[in-house]
Amino acid sequence: MTADNTMVIVGASLAGARAAQTLREQGFAGPVVLIGDEDEIPYERPPLSKDYLMGKHGREKLYAQPRAWYGEHDVDLRLGTIVAAIDPAAHEVSLASGERLGYSRLLLTTGSSPRRLQVPGADLSGVFYLRRVTDSDQIRAAFDGAPRVAVIGAGWIGLETAAAARAADAEVTVLETAELPLLRVLGREVAEVFAKLHADNGVDLRFGVQVAELTGSEGAVSGVRLADGTQVGADVVIVGVGITPNIELAAAAGLTVDNGVVTDARLQTSDPDIFAAGDVANAFHPLYRKHLRVEHWSNARNQPVAAARAMLGEDVSYDRVPYFYTDQYDLGMEYAGYVEPGGYDEVVFRGDVPGREFIAFWLGADGRVLAGMNVNIWDVNEAISALVRAQKPVSKDALTDPSIPLESLA
Repeated sequence: MTADNTMVIVGASLAGARAAQTLREQGFAGPVVLIGDEDEIPYERPPLSKDYLMGKHGREKLYAQPRAWYGEHDVDLRLGTIVAAIDPAAHEVSLASGERLGYSRLLLTTGSSPRRLQVPGADLSGVFYLRRVTDSDQIRAAFDGAPRVAVIGAGWIGLETAAAARAADAEVTVLETAELPLLRVLGREVAEVFAKLHADNGVDLRFGVQVAELTGSEGAVSGVRLADGTQVGADVVIVGVGITPNIELAAAAGLTVDNGVVTDARLQTSDPDIFAAGDVANAFHPLYRKHLRVEHWSNARNQPVAAARAMLGEDVSYDRVPYFYTDQYDLGMEYAGYVEPGGYDEVVFRGDVPGREFIAFWLGADGRVLAGMNVNIWDVNEAISALVRAQKPVSKDALTDPSIPLESLA
């Protein structure tokens, strides 16, 4: 295939699909090739640890676009296809099959992969990681007839799968090295809300523990041995200890990598004809004036839109306030903003914290709202994002007073 006017997207993820969609919506009529190593058409990942894992809806609701959309919009979708290398000088990608595809612009939406547990017994059957739809299928099947589930890691994936396991009526133990769940992400004040949520729903929370070994019988996991010798019985073990960006192709091609593929605000890499978006991109954020790599759905959905427009030569800059959400038991929440671990002065609350119906605000030393999280209170996230974007001091009395509309504070 000639490189003339061809857009190649490596990574048939939600981000990749959104980029292909944007190219067509912006009027690009040239060849678009979307390459993915999975056999599944591009899909959204959040339901894999939420509604899909709990069997509340079927696979068809996961898809970014119906299968027919790709043919109807002349997108050359190549599934089950591995890209072996990128040759920036030749403007080509090499496939594992030996085929070479030319490109005029290339977008990397290669995403990330779960960190693997490095302890004896980690390769036993019954040990799962959650990243792909097939992982979710296997975990859901494993919940049937599995009375004891151990979750290693109390991050978002760990807590959401713990909630799903409880919904499947399993006994659940969560093992976490930190003092509280989500401590680095949310800080102590709000992390305590999630600890109580899971305790109230019957989860055995073990904090400040180290996993030494996964024990088993006849090749199947039967428990987790902690560093202090404690044995935790488990028929299923789910590991959620973080993810790492898939930078191998970019690094081998000589692109600048540092906690992801480094890009500017246009999502352009160190090579002017190669762009990156989604989990893999460590992009300069104009609002924060620094590089951020955001691992959440909203970023995978919106960042590729800017990247695709930049690939077409438009003057764009991706500056959306980071956003994520979760659903666990009867708690639903949205979060807008960005706070480095320990990078805030205090947290103030509006509403009923014990009743889990409140808004939390993370404040800087100068009174600026760095981030906000609405818990079981809806239609306020846009106002919270506006407060974050304003980057101006806000009165704590006003933030904590439910009678004052948030819209008036920005």
